Amino acid sequence: MTSPETQPEQPDRKQLRATDVKRLNRTWRRRTEARLGLLVESVTQPFNIGSIVRSAAVFGVEHLWLAGNATPLTHQNVRKTALGTERLVPWDHAGTPAEAVKAAHAAGFRVVAIELTTDAVPLYEAPLDGDICLAVGGEDHGCSPALLAAADAVAYIPQIGRVGSLNVAVATAIALAETRRREWAPPQD
Repeated sequence: MTSPETQPEQPDRKQLRATDVKRLNRTWRRRTEARLGLLVESVTQPFNIGSIVRSAAVFGVEHLWLAGNATPLTHQNVRKTALGTERLVPWDHAGTPAEAVKAAHAAGFRVVAIELTTDAVPLYEAPLDGDICLAVGGEDHGCSPALLAAADAVAYIPQIGRVGSLNVAVATAIALAETRRREWAPPQD
């Protein structure tokens, strides 16, 4: 046990002020070149859509395509959860999942679905370089067969617990963060 006199000096750790956060975010934006899109199929809970939109705004999603019966960003409870970030992410309802993938492809994105399938690769091995549109599916059934058939690749988030899946908003945030992390990581020798 160490006495107070022999403990190492603690860093002067303070939360950043709003202007410091803006400066830090500008630094990360300068390191970001790839475009990021998001396709959300049949996510119906406004809380989940609001959380997804907030994560999309944080990670610089260029466009959000809704498909199936996904709840629109204009829903009152989506706005409540998104805390105003819904106005920062351009979006539209693209129709069916296949039509949404077609729209993402037309915009120059490669579509990577986040789902547990027989051919899915772990997210850390997924082809996330370049302009990527991540695709996630509904709360109960995940990505539809039509979305999976139209996607360019499928990845899953490795899990070691006794629960077989994550909340769709949490899974989306993890996948968005991993996509950006890959771009920001220093090159490997």
